Amino acid sequence: MNYDLGRLEGKPHDECGVFGIFNVNDYDPASITYFGLYALQHRGQESAGIAVNNGNEIFYHKDMGLVNDVFKGNILKELKGDIAVGHVRYSTTGSSLRENAQPIVARYVRGKLAIVHNGNLVNAAELRYELESKGALFQTSIDSEVIANLLARECIQDIPTEKSLQEISAKLKGAYSLLVMTGKKLIGMRDPNGFKPLSLGKLGDSYMLASETCAFDAVGAEFIRDVKPGEIVIVDKDGVTSIQTKPAEKTSMCIFEYVYFARPDSVFTLIES
Repeated sequence: MNYDLGRLEGKPHDECGVFGIFNVNDYDPASITYFGLYALQHRGQESAGIAVNNGNEIFYHKDMGLVNDVFKGNILKELKGDIAVGHVRYSTTGSSLRENAQPIVARYVRGKLAIVHNGNLVNAAELRYELESKGALFQTSIDSEVIANLLARECIQDIPTEKSLQEISAKLKGAYSLLVMTGKKLIGMRDPNGFKPLSLGKLGDSYMLASETCAFDAVGAEFIRDVKPGEIVIVDKDGVTSIQTKPAEKTSMCIFEYVYFARPDSVFTLIES
């Protein structure tokens, strides 16, 4: 297949950071996400963004720059809701565009969803070509929007979002961890190899997901455990449940997480193959 790979970014950006919270206490999810992203700032200095869902609508703000520059003034006060996801993005030459900042917020037949993504899909070009051939429109050059399109098409079926994620997981090749926010759920998914990290934490009765445990420390939350390779974690009003998709035969975290990407005070559980 002859597809113009130049239409996608020429360099991977798999050092991004993600954070999300499902709030059932009297917390401000946007503020907590802000401090979580601030702790993850080392994973990305190009852009930052936060999306919050109040059950009916998603409010979001994203822009180029550091977390404390993007969220100045009263911006956080305008992001009201019970569920939030945030993202900091790794800077790569030639791709510093506001349109590529995350979260990706999409409207589809069942409402709205927001996606934040850390990693690099090695088959993003092929998936994008397939989707465009069927009429899909893209506003960015990032593979996160490919995931959003795949998920929206799968969600047309009358099945839960986490089941749709399970269905599309077989199509996603590469290293990734991602969070999906709907009107009623916060969902996290980690690639079957466990290349990219994703951890589960708790503050009061509220659960959160983050790329590194240092984000939990920043907001006073307790680290519960790492999300397993190939696991989909669902947080809603009833607590935490999970779906275990088939992990790869050999699982291993990217060595750069230990020696380059992650903060030294973050905790990672040894993955057993």
